Amino acid sequence: MMKPEKETKNTKICPVCGTRVSENATRCLVCGTQLTTTASQKSTSSLSAAKGAPEIRLKLPVAIVLGLVFVALLGGLVFVLLQTPTETLGAAAPAENTPTPTATITLTPTMTLTPTPLPTWTPLPPIEYVVKNTDYCSSIAALFGVSVQSIIRENNLDANCTIKEGDVLKIPQPTPTPSPQPTSTTAATAESDCQTITITVEAGWTLSSIAMNYNVPMAAIREYNRMSSDVVREGMSLVIPLCERKPTAGPTPTATPAPPYPAPNLLLPRSGAAFNAATNAITLQWASVADLRENELYRVTVEDLTAGNGIVVVEYVQDTKYILPSTYRPLDATPHIFQWSVTVARQINSGSSNPIYELAGYESEKRVFSWMGTGNAVTPTP
Repeated sequence: MMKPEKETKNTKICPVCGTRVSENATRCLVCGTQLTTTASQKSTSSLSAAKGAPEIRLKLPVAIVLGLVFVALLGGLVFVLLQTPTETLGAAAPAENTPTPTATITLTPTMTLTPTPLPTWTPLPPIEYVVKNTDYCSSIAALFGVSVQSIIRENNLDANCTIKEGDVLKIPQPTPTPSPQPTSTTAATAESDCQTITITVEAGWTLSSIAMNYNVPMAAIREYNRMSSDVVREGMSLVIPLCERKPTAGPTPTATPAPPYPAPNLLLPRSGAAFNAATNAITLQWASVADLRENELYRVTVEDLTAGNGIVVVEYVQDTKYILPSTYRPLDATPHIFQWSVTVARQINSGSSNPIYELAGYESEKRVFSWMGTGNAVTPTP
């Protein structure tokens, strides 16, 4: 009877199938269950067998992945929890049906300032002036600080500004004076009072030909078009002031003469030039002094200083040159010295049959040139 107790004491029971095995056995011979020899393992195995839960073992990479998934789920849950109160509050706001106060804008009436009328420039009446014997339009204009054209327009004079002693002229004020009371009257400019036409320059036209065609001085065309020279080009637009037209020629015996013109500047031939017997004609040239009037011409004086009788040639021309013909060439075989000069002359009577001229400017310098004779002089028979 003692032997069985000893065997029982040296054996152990398989926790799975209940088979009794040796105390030192590590595996059940019936079910193959792994057996442990420590008391703690026996207790754990007994507890696991009692519960019937299998043992789960995870590898390290799988465990890391599962940990990351768990952290992501936890973060998403926290985000949802943080957003939920705001959305709930926003959704619950309409349910409260609380009216939102709206700011009311009250318009304040703005005062409209009435503009104060400013005083306009009202020209003063013109000044009356009695023409004296020594007065010219230019001297009167310089005396009152106005232009000659303004005197012509104010008094309805001709383009030459013909005046005589005793005439009463209306001189416009040079500077308008502001009136103390506002007025709606505006002073019209001088250009607006002048009738003008606009033309287009064609091929072959010159400023002088345009001025002659419309009977308007070249200076007036340059002034209205702000031209710095007399050059015009094809296709160029020009404004022709018809109010500046020259008057028709008429008797002006009592007209006050214009200021004297400056001395013309002689161009050719140069002083001391020599011409041989083969020269049939000599051209004398000089620069223009101004736009001459219809009754004004250049007076050319040529004197043969060598001839004993002192032959003097006086010619009146409109151009700025004069051709000394061969008829004035010496007949003897010696060179003759000629002296020439130019000045401006004005016709003082009417008609062209017997014109009478007076000097209207300063005389130019006197130049000399020599001209060889032909040697065909006739020897008088004793």
